Amino acid sequence: MTAIQAIFIRGYEERTSPKRHTVYRIDIRAHVQSWQMWRRYSEFDDLLTELTKATGSPPPCPLPPKDKFAILRSHTNAKLLEERRVGLEAFLRAIIGSKEDKWRDTFAFKEFLGVPIERQGGGGPPHQFTSSSWLDEHLELQARLRDVWAKINKRDALSDRGDIAAAHKNNVDAKSKLAGVLSRIGNLGQGLQELGLSGMIEGELQRRTDMVARLQDDCEKLSKVVSVARQTSMRLGEPRTTAAVQASGSDRGALLGTSHAAKPARRVFGAPPKETEVTRPLDNVGLLGIQQAQVQQQDSQLSQLSTILQRQRHLGEAISSEIALQNEMLDDLSNEVDRVGGNLHNANKQLNKLS
Repeated sequence: MTAIQAIFIRGYEERTSPKRHTVYRIDIRAHVQSWQMWRRYSEFDDLLTELTKATGSPPPCPLPPKDKFAILRSHTNAKLLEERRVGLEAFLRAIIGSKEDKWRDTFAFKEFLGVPIERQGGGGPPHQFTSSSWLDEHLELQARLRDVWAKINKRDALSDRGDIAAAHKNNVDAKSKLAGVLSRIGNLGQGLQELGLSGMIEGELQRRTDMVARLQDDCEKLSKVVSVARQTSMRLGEPRTTAAVQASGSDRGALLGTSHAAKPARRVFGAPPKETEVTRPLDNVGLLGIQQAQVQQQDSQLSQLSTILQRQRHLGEAISSEIALQNEMLDDLSNEVDRVGGNLHNANKQLNKLS
């Protein structure tokens, strides 16, 4: 979905076709584009029904009430129309600003605002991106990945407190949010190819290719972190014995090189590794998974850096060749100026003789 930055209902107007009614002007602002939609109150009411049906709960802000006794005077009552405008704007803003995205992720809400996105599971052709809508989709995917990180952090905090059921629910939520991101990243890549064919300059095309690669790396890293098995969840909430806790502590110390009972197999330079909020709740399997994910991410970033440096090298060589060519042209021009100057000097001599 296009990343909506702000939404307003700035006015309304009366229309007579097919019958007399009032429509409200909705101004939608995204990251790099904005547009307007005109909707009447009955369409807001239908949207509320669809959102409640699709999510199982109504949006956080209710619609302004419809006064059935004011039907005949609602089109001319400025006070009533203004109150309704304010209420409808609050209704939409509550959905956009809600911490839960279940209402704004529904197709009914996207269609109501005119967001350019295809129907889910429609089997039709992929969405045709413009340069600006591509950037909006990229921002939306970045926001979704940040939401997944937030769910993972909440999962870890709940697991530390021993609330296994809530931690499991947040882990499931994180997985569901992450599920559709990878396919949408693929659509971004395909849309970028189409933008390249439509004439996007090579430098901008490469910049956006790198942006897609970073999204893919973040998505793969999140997939590994989401699937990391927590010690408490592996034990299904069973209380850990003292021996198990001591064994886990000694194993962790041996793994991190901080155990006093056994020296590490290799020399450890500098201070011993310190526990962090990320590593503290994990067991050895979790630590190994985090380490492998970080190594893979570093390898991927190193590969991207190598590609960027190669591109910079080719660019530098091209600039050097162009400068050499320009110097040759300047030398030719200087020689031509000298030749013309000599001809002018000879011509002046001939004129002086004639005079």
